[in-house]
Amino acid sequence: MNQFNLRDAFNGTQQEMSAILKANRMVNVHAPTKGAVTEERWREWLQEYLPKRYCVSEAFVVDCNSRCSQQIDLVIYDRQYSPFVWNVRGAKYIPAESVYAVFEIKQSLDKDNLEYAGEKIKSVRLLNRTNAPIYHAEGYISKPRDPFTILGGILTLDSGWSDPFDEPFIKVIDAFEPLQHVDLGCVLDRGSFNITYNAESGHSRELSTPEESLIYFFLKLLSRLQRMGTVPAIDIEQYARVLSSI
Repeated sequence: MNQFNLRDAFNGTQQEMSAILKANRMVNVHAPTKGAVTEERWREWLQEYLPKRYCVSEAFVVDCNSRCSQQIDLVIYDRQYSPFVWNVRGAKYIPAESVYAVFEIKQSLDKDNLEYAGEKIKSVRLLNRTNAPIYHAEGYISKPRDPFTILGGILTLDSGWSDPFDEPFIKVIDAFEPLQHVDLGCVLDRGSFNITYNAESGHSRELSTPEESLIYFFLKLLSRLQRMGTVPAIDIEQYARVLSSI
């Protein structure tokens, strides 16, 4: 039987991604352009490899009470049960019900960028999410499901800390309130992390090696998305309240 070297395939993907981001950093001296190119590359990569049920965009997240999050660099969302996505002069607005995960994208992991990511994540988790029964073609109805906790994370090329996940990193993570929790992250050239939070015992961390950072992050993200299932169905009537006719 022919062999396919899965490890080499994973490593090749990471090396390609790292080379693209490093070239962008060298060529683009204009900081906003550099940041925009980096963000777009992460979005393109995830859109290419995630299952087609997931959409990936830069966006604002909104709720039925007309509240809006900060601008989010990368939103992973579902269109099946939450049909409203508004494009306003290039800016995208996505209903909170459709969101699985949000990520901040930076050049480097450090205290300021990690805390900034926590605030961005909080601005999404604060939003109200409706849920409604799901009507199936066979005639039966599924009861509304409880909304899951939206995943939050950060994606960078490298780290400003000599050891990216040592004491300074832990100190920031431990200071977060629950709405700011950062669950996943990839520091492409240094490693990735996957954090599980517990109200009683605090948090537990899993870390990758630098050589496996990208695929480790991707597989952990995919695993957590699978466990979340499908987003709740949006309650259309709650959004219809903005109409003067209702």
